[in-house]
Amino acid sequence: MVCIDHFDLMRTPAGRERHRKLSQNLPRTARPFRIFPQYSVPALYTLLEEEIPQETSTGFDWVYVDGSHGADDTLLDAELAWRLAREECIFIFDDYNWPKQPVESVHPRRGIDAFLALHAGEYENLSKITEPYQMILRKTSEMRIGFLVEQCAGRRFPSAFGLGIYLVLAIDTSYAMPAAVTIRSAIEKTAGRMTIYIVDCGICVEDKERIKSSLPDRCNVTLVFLDLPTGSLAAKLGIAWAKVDMMKILPVERVLYLDADMLARRSLEELRNSDLEGSSIGAAMDVGFPMGHDGISRRRYFNAGMLLIDLAKARTHLSELDARVREMKDARYRDQDVLNVHFAGDWTEVSLGWNAQGLGTYAEIGSADRDTLALGDMKDPGVVHFTGPVHPDLIAVLNPFVQPYTSKPWVMQVHQDTRSKTNGGVR
Repeated sequence: MVCIDHFDLMRTPAGRERHRKLSQNLPRTARPFRIFPQYSVPALYTLLEEEIPQETSTGFDWVYVDGSHGADDTLLDAELAWRLAREECIFIFDDYNWPKQPVESVHPRRGIDAFLALHAGEYENLSKITEPYQMILRKTSEMRIGFLVEQCAGRRFPSAFGLGIYLVLAIDTSYAMPAAVTIRSAIEKTAGRMTIYIVDCGICVEDKERIKSSLPDRCNVTLVFLDLPTGSLAAKLGIAWAKVDMMKILPVERVLYLDADMLARRSLEELRNSDLEGSSIGAAMDVGFPMGHDGISRRRYFNAGMLLIDLAKARTHLSELDARVREMKDARYRDQDVLNVHFAGDWTEVSLGWNAQGLGTYAEIGSADRDTLALGDMKDPGVVHFTGPVHPDLIAVLNPFVQPYTSKPWVMQVHQDTRSKTNGGVR
């Protein structure tokens, strides 16, 4: 239990009496307690600084705000205390209908109402009566302190500002359903704020609504559809080039791109926090062609299904990238080949656990190049990549190299139907 009160700086009988009562009563609870004999702001900052270095933030289960009767002081106390309140915390404001001041003045109610509006969607209001003297909330959002102290800056810097994860996909209507699965898995596995950008390469209105309705109900998740820029490469050359177009229109500086045939199995926060070591992008090696293929120069070759992009750095050479696209528009693996050539020497390798490809199929087929990969990282992957065709023909289904029934989740039924017909004598 922590009590904060300036006790009139011990300069008044009333202040000294409050301190005496607290000092006498708290030991009777037989629970640990602390008394901060100071103003609320420095005391709350002290508690925040103590909380930050903890590996796992614990926070408070119960907070009672009953201090100054000024609207601004009440709002400031609440904002700082809210950062110390853990999810499910009971958070109580006193004096919501304090009768000694008109509400139109600097009444505490004005500060409380401002707080309620600012944090709408982050709490459940437990005050059921019409004009409560105390406003009682249950916090429904996770704890976020939002700043750092020096001793833990290196460890928690990326998430301290509360901006969360910026996730982007680029799809048309044919990939609306799998994209919804990818997005939902990312949200369900990742706590904290997320902003999801979908680059609209031709999504019908109905599918946009279906994607929206498929998302979990979370106040800290935002979905934004972005139109392709005028004269986009995707419009001229095909949807594969939306990965290049998106770098021009995303309103952020660091983003995580996922193909719409991927499934998140763990929180994406660790991936988002990966050190790019000064490179423009982070990516995992391509399991199928770790050193590229005959169509391009032999060098370390990444899979472009998952890209962690420093957009501020990548945008410094966009004109060269556009030129490379036009030069290599007919490359064997199109955007992936172009990105590998353009970012050669300017990408950092990320664990295969964040882009697990060829599971159960070609990842198990040995080759001189593939045997150099850390394939063990894919045993418990954070993100599974269902590489392979969307609608495989029978030849593809029977070919283990292209991942038959494990290729994409929505192909499973097609494979099962084909297999049952084959077993039944249908050729």
